[in-house]
Amino acid sequence: MFFAAVLGRILVVPSSEVDYEYNKVLDVNHINDCLGRKVVMSFEEFSKVKRTHLHIDRFICYFSSPQHCYVDDEHVKKLKGLGISMGKLESPWVEDTQKPNKRTILDVEAKFTVDDDVIAIGDVFSANLEQEWLTQPGGPLAHKCKTLIEPSRLIVRTAQRFIQTFLGKNYIALHFRRHGFLKFCNAKKPSCFYPVPQAAECIKRVVERADAPVIYLSTDAAESETGLLQTLIFSNGKPVPLVKRPDRNPAEKWDALLYRHGLQDDSQVEAMLDKTICAMSRVFIGASGSTFTEDILRLRKDWGLASRCDEYMCQGEEPNFIADDE
Repeated sequence: MFFAAVLGRILVVPSSEVDYEYNKVLDVNHINDCLGRKVVMSFEEFSKVKRTHLHIDRFICYFSSPQHCYVDDEHVKKLKGLGISMGKLESPWVEDTQKPNKRTILDVEAKFTVDDDVIAIGDVFSANLEQEWLTQPGGPLAHKCKTLIEPSRLIVRTAQRFIQTFLGKNYIALHFRRHGFLKFCNAKKPSCFYPVPQAAECIKRVVERADAPVIYLSTDAAESETGLLQTLIFSNGKPVPLVKRPDRNPAEKWDALLYRHGLQDDSQVEAMLDKTICAMSRVFIGASGSTFTEDILRLRKDWGLASRCDEYMCQGEEPNFIADDE
C-alpha cells in the first residue's frame, strides 16, 4: 500500500484464489473512506475494469539477489487460472535480501515510476526504507481517521464481546510465540526464545506492575508448555489465569456474529481476532521478531491504547540457556 501511495497508484487486492481473503479480515471500505478517494480495489473490481485483458505490464522485483521475486509454481498456476498474464521479472537495481541497502523515498520514485498501466512490485517485506515516512501522520498515506488499516467491523465487535464475556477491561495480553520460533530466535544475537520458567518470571513482573487479574494468551505453543507456564504464574500467592479462546459452544453468544456471517473456523479470521483482542488489552507483552506482535503494537498505537508497561517478552534479558547449533 505504501508503494502504491508513493507512486500515485491504486492498489489491487489479490484474488482469494491466490492469496488471503482480505475482505474477511480488513475493512477495505474504511481505507478508501479515510483517504477520501479510491485507493484500494478488489481483484473482482479490477477484472471488471480490465475485462478480457488481465495483464501485468511490468513485474518489478525490489530485490535482485539471490533471485528476482520468489514466485512458486503453484502461484504462477493460480494466476494463469485467473487469466492473468505477465512479462518477465526484473529489478531496477542490485539489491540483496541478506544485505538490504538503506533506500529513500526519492530512490523508490526514481526507480519504480513507470508509464505502464498495470505494474506489480514484489518482495518488499525486507526493504530497508525510511521508517519515519511510513509512520509519520502526513506523507503519501495522510488520512483523516485514527487508524488506516484495521480489522473488519465483525472482528472488532466479536473481540469486544469476548472481552466483555471473559476478561473485563483490566487484562494483560500475551503473545507467546513458540512454533518454529526456537530455530528462528537462536539464529539471532541475542536469542529471543526463552525457557518457560524464565518467561514466567518476566511475565510475573509485568503482572505485578499492571495489577491485572487475568492474562489473555495468544499462542501456538503446545499444551505441555502452556500448562507449565500456567503453574508458574501467580500474584499475591494466587494463580493468574491464562485465558485462551475456547472451542465453539452454542450456549455462548460472544462469537455469534462470525457464525451468522459464515466466518467460523476460518484461520485468517481467528488470527485477526487474536490480534484485536491483544490490541485492546490494558497491557501487552509481545514476542520480539514476530510480525504478529508488530501488527498488534501498531494497532495499539493507532487506537491510542499503547501503555508504558507494554514490552517484548523478557525485554533486555538473554535466555539463561541456549542450545548449540545443529
